[in-house]
Amino acid sequence: MTHTYTILGITCSGCKASIEKALSNLPQVTNVLVDVERFEATIDMSEHVTIENLQRVLPKKYKITAKNIFENSNSIESQQSDLKQLFPLFLIFGYIIISSILINYKSWNFTSFMLDFMGLFYIVFSFFKLLDLKGFPEGFKMYDPLAKIIPLYGWVYPFIEVALGLMFLMRFHIPIALVVTLIVLGITTIGVTKVLLDKKSIACACLGTALKLPMTKATFIENSIMIVMAIIMLFK
Repeated sequence: MTHTYTILGITCSGCKASIEKALSNLPQVTNVLVDVERFEATIDMSEHVTIENLQRVLPKKYKITAKNIFENSNSIESQQSDLKQLFPLFLIFGYIIISSILINYKSWNFTSFMLDFMGLFYIVFSFFKLLDLKGFPEGFKMYDPLAKIIPLYGWVYPFIEVALGLMFLMRFHIPIALVVTLIVLGITTIGVTKVLLDKKSIACACLGTALKLPMTKATFIENSIMIVMAIIMLFK
């Protein structure tokens, strides 16, 4: 018999391997195939295994549910408010905004504030990506068009953010940094927009894999803010 389940918490191919290995250890399971993009596991069984027993062998970060139940009811993640899920992202944005204001409050200059905001944005976000440099590219290529075509881009991307952050903070070749910002964030925003339009449940890799964030409109807004700021600075 074959059953298809939804598994929450999948972010990369490493998750796929971990889940397939764990479920395959059950004697009743003859084959397991995990689809990372659809968050599904197709399991062949010699005899039926309850969801409770399937959940028991999985690492705690994963939650397995029957596919039909998942589709006709709210998932664990959807039971939480968007605000609660995205609280880490909003908190980080708050810290960056406050820090940028404090840096410039004595001799206020809006242009300087924007450059500091963009610099700190890149430095902070790259930090979280570098915490798991191995896992980030797998999650990133699930929605970034260029990372899907060129896997190496996913590995290099955190370092591009570091370089851009330093360029903004040190006021080094700002026009080049702004153009690169428009290109890299523009590409990512295209992928994010497609995910949102397709209504896929994909984890956002903006904060690497250290914090599990859902791909939502907030991710789109986050990128759009940086793009708009880059355009304003270029015209200035």
